[in-house]
This record gives sequence, C-alpha cells and structure tokens, in this order.
Amino acid sequence: MLRKKSTYRCQQCGSYSPKWLGQCPDCGEWNTFEEVVKEEVTGDPSLKKGWGVTDNPSGYAGLTQSTVYSLTSVPATPEIRTPTGLLELDRVLGGGLVKGSVVLIGGDPGIGKSTLLLQALAHLSQVQNTLYVTGEESPQQVSMRAQRLSLEVSALKLLTEIQIERILASVQQQQTQVLVIDSIQTVYTEDLNSAPGSVTQVRECAALLVRYAKQYEVTMFLIGHVTKEGALAGPRVLEHMVDTVLYFEGDSSSPYRMLRAIKNRFGAVNELGIFGMTGQGLKEVANPSAIFLSHHAEEAAGSVVLVSHEGSRPLLVEVQTLVNRSHLPTPRRVTLGLESNRLSMLLAVLYRQGNIVTHDQDVFVNVVGGVRISETGADLAVLLAILSSLRNQPLPKGLVVFGEVGLTGEIRPVPNGLVRLKEAAKHGFDRAIIPKLNLPREAVPELNILAVSRLTEALQSL
Repeated sequence: MLRKKSTYRCQQCGSYSPKWLGQCPDCGEWNTFEEVVKEEVTGDPSLKKGWGVTDNPSGYAGLTQSTVYSLTSVPATPEIRTPTGLLELDRVLGGGLVKGSVVLIGGDPGIGKSTLLLQALAHLSQVQNTLYVTGEESPQQVSMRAQRLSLEVSALKLLTEIQIERILASVQQQQTQVLVIDSIQTVYTEDLNSAPGSVTQVRECAALLVRYAKQYEVTMFLIGHVTKEGALAGPRVLEHMVDTVLYFEGDSSSPYRMLRAIKNRFGAVNELGIFGMTGQGLKEVANPSAIFLSHHAEEAAGSVVLVSHEGSRPLLVEVQTLVNRSHLPTPRRVTLGLESNRLSMLLAVLYRQGNIVTHDQDVFVNVVGGVRISETGADLAVLLAILSSLRNQPLPKGLVVFGEVGLTGEIRPVPNGLVRLKEAAKHGFDRAIIPKLNLPREAVPELNILAVSRLTEALQSL
C-alpha cells in the first residue's frame, strides 16, 4: 500500500526535516523550508520506497514504460476554437477557447476579473456544460452580480467549495466542459497541512487542475491574486504550468480596462483587449485609438501622439511630459505607463547626441488613459515631447511619431510601420516622423512623412 507522508524540504540544499524550521541547520539559509508529500510503500519490504516495483540490478526494469511517439506520426490538426461571446477576450486568447487549455487571469482587486468570466461563462453555458466555482463569495453574491448584469444564467451551474478533491469530484460528476476557479489562492488539498494560499498549496492545487484539464479536455479559467508590486501571487511555477497568462490592467477610477496576454501557447503574446466598464458589465471598445487621444482646445507643449502596436493592432496614444527646474539634489524621474529605467537612458542619449541638458530638471512622463507601453517604438515620441516641454513650444498639430532610439543616437526601425501609418491617416493625422527604414515604398494618402535616421535630424526638423 502507498502511504502519503508530509515532510519539509529546504529549497537551497535539499535537506529534509520532519517539521518546518525557520533556519536550515545544514546550509544556514532562512525561510527556505517548504512542505512536500512523499509516497512510501508499506507492507512488503521487497518493494522499493516510493517506487512500488521489485528490486532489480538496473533499478528501472520493473517500471511501467510510457509510449514513445514519432513526431511525424502525430497529426498536426488545427485547434477547434470556441467563441466566448466577448470579441476582445477572443482576440487576446488567439481566436477563442481551446479544449483542455488552462488560462490564468490576474489583476488588482475590483478590476473586473470575476465580472469578465461570469459574462463569458453565461454565454458558454448556452452551448456547453459550465461550472463556476467560487471560494470568496456566497451564492447570493454571485446571483446578485448576474442579475445586475442582466445575464442569462439558467444553464450555468455554481459551486461554493475550496477543497480541491471535492471540486474535481463535482466536475467529474457534472461532466463539466468549462470550469472557472475563483480563486486559485483559496483552494487547498488535504494532502498538505499548510494553509490555503501558501506557495505549496497553490502549486499542488494548480498541478492537480492542470493534470485533470489535460486528461479530460476540460477548459479551465483560474483567477489569481496579485501582490502589491502587481505580480501574480504564489510560486513562479504557476505561470509555467498554465497555457495562457492574462493580466487585467487599468485604473479603478477609469472606465476602461486593458486585458493583456503575457503568455499564450495558442496565440500571440502581448495581445491587447480593451473593455469599457459600464452598468451592464464589460463592453468591447470598437475604436480604442479614439478614447486615448485628448482633444485640447489649443495646442499644448509637451504632448505628442504615438502610434504604438500592441499585439495584432495599432493603437494611437498620447504621451505627455512635464519638465520643470528641480530644487532637489537629485532631480525626479517619474513615469506612468513607461519603464523608468528607459527614461533615464533616453535622457542620457538626449544630452550626449543633442546637447540638451536635463540633469537639473524634474521630468514627468505620462501615457494618457492608463495604457502601459512596453515596446521601444515610444522612444522618439518621448524625447520629442520632453524637448517640447523644455522649450515650452507645442509640436505641430496633426503630428504622429514612432521609432526606437539607440545609444549612439540612431533611429532604429520598429515592426509594422505601414500599419501604423495607415492607422494615423485613418484618424486624420497629416504629418509623421518615422525611422528611415520604416519609410513605405508606396505613399500613404494625405500623410506627409519625414523619415530620419539620426536623433539630430529629428530635433532639427522641429
């Protein structure tokens, strides 16, 4: 018989202890012990511990062999996608849900994770057997949300449970095809003594869910908590286990939410879906570029329109900067929506290549609308906006900018240059400063394009 024994293992040196210790007696590291479960064979001393096979010289001859496939014999059939009823969610997922896939979605509290999945599950319940498992809310709370959103949930099943063994037993009994776990930090397994939400519990419960999803082709959504730094709580291996990792972004005071794919085995990464939070739930935004552009009554210094490219679509966003004389020993560098380390690098390039001094100035950079820009194509737009604010001179009206700036002052090309230009022309912009290698072979109607290869050329053009 197999007996499960709970013990603790040091993550640094691998030594075991029958109980949790704050400091490892072997390597001296602190807080490195984690709970593990070991299976031992009892009753027959001829069986190896933990193997369940008879002793043999090689040590492996008695093990059950797994099937080895030839890669050419495995059919590469395309995945069958199931639409969720939300076009922006389907876009981020790569076209819809895939059988047996496990999707992990994280975000700040109150950002709309449960609302989004309840809307998707209400649509999927019309064609598939769905189950919503909640460990944080009562059935009345979930029912009130569905009623408030005016959702058709007559076929949607609800379960309030946090023990993983009982959850999987209910899923097996109901023959569930789409499952939502809200949230993974609340479930636990009886094989471990640690509390729900601990690193060991999250890892073991996620492993059981992923194994079940692959074996029975059940599509799963796992809602995950985030830390105060914005990362998913729990072990990093949690993101490696699942097929897709989605992050819900946005300011709680803003009506717009961004859903970004960080990892996707069935689609493109960094795909962006944009929703608007309304009284009827999350609604898709038909024209996302229009909502992130400010309409100034008059021209303002320090503002420039950037043509970004997120996932498979271009996006027009406004980059605003404010440069003021600093009265501090170390001037401040504050960014919202951009990486702060990259701003410091760009200011150094601006001084070295353009001879523009900002070491005695506070520099603030903000991307309007709460969008987070992760691509390097925003470099040129940020530098031109900083120059505009420093000189207190507005940039020409109807101007869009994109391009990566290197340390030597060269303007490097970015992907999808023609798509960006067509998006700018569609919204009425008539001027563009772009990298020289992004200059299209065919002219873009009603768009005057200035192609530059050096930062000095872009500064002189203004």
